[in-house]
Amino acid sequence: MSNLPSKIYLIDANIELISAWKEAFLEWSEVEVFHGDFFSFPTDAMVSPANSFGYMDGGLDLAIRYELGEKIETIVQNMILDKHYGELPVGLAEIVETEHDDWPFLICAPTMRVPKNISNTLNAYLAFRAILTSVIKHNLSSSSRKIDSLVCPGLGTGVGSLPPKRCAQQMKMAYHYATQEPRISGFNEAHTMELQLTQL
Repeated sequence: MSNLPSKIYLIDANIELISAWKEAFLEWSEVEVFHGDFFSFPTDAMVSPANSFGYMDGGLDLAIRYELGEKIETIVQNMILDKHYGELPVGLAEIVETEHDDWPFLICAPTMRVPKNISNTLNAYLAFRAILTSVIKHNLSSSSRKIDSLVCPGLGTGVGSLPPKRCAQQMKMAYHYATQEPRISGFNEAHTMELQLTQL
């Protein structure tokens, strides 16, 4: 779909995840995979693989707070209060403005409600799907700056302990669906997909 970013950078320090991403996204040239510093590329938007309450006090979220400034946590939590009554569920994402030149937008996409093991869940699929659909909606409705590039880390592969291959395949499936015309899946298809993506 044309309202997706024309460039997506997947960046992480986990070499197993890098290999899994490269295999999973081989057919999409607009998705580039890099091993190393998450903050290497200025983009229109940066993904925060947050928790449902907007706390940015550990892991990559802490680094994001340091990079964007401490006020970003307050901005995120105020958004969660205003739009979601204090809790942003897994499977939803919201975009906030950062007032930062290198990354004007932050996409908040919880991979877990609270920090815990999510290795047997579909949470990376749900989070990446939410990230992509939030960008599509933003680009369709925004009269200001569009999101044409974004940077995203591994989803749920840190504290969440989601295996790299499982994360990559879940993100691949979310991207595949986002590039297609929207449709309602049948229960059999949805159930089969969920089994496949949680048992890799």
